[in-house]
Amino acid sequence: MAMPDCAAAIAHAKSESITVDVLYSPGPRVVQERPVQLPAGCQLGQALPALAQALGVPFATLTAMDVGIWGLRCPKDRVLEAGERIEFYRPLRVDPKVARHERFVSQGAKSAGLFAKKRPGAKAGY
Repeated sequence: MAMPDCAAAIAHAKSESITVDVLYSPGPRVVQERPVQLPAGCQLGQALPALAQALGVPFATLTAMDVGIWGLRCPKDRVLEAGERIEFYRPLRVDPKVARHERFVSQGAKSAGLFAKKRPGAKAGY
């Protein structure tokens, strides 16, 4: 059974529609969140044109990004359900482990880590 094309079926499926939240972050500390109505039974890959239009982002930009639902990456053939939160993930510029190591090296061992804040006059490690 073929799934309906989400972009074309939005106008015709008002009675059988679901609402999902879409989150997109074009840059650090900036998040766009929009509710989007889609036909029931729509797959994630089929919904991408409607999601791009709702966010005002080029379709090619969204197809190049990883996508997930509620923080978990998922395939584009997954059927969407009402109330789900669809998230688009930008690629990382720096590996988090490398960034943490560089911060530790620049701060030094005395001002970072578990024992950085000590009570005045306390023994080391307390």
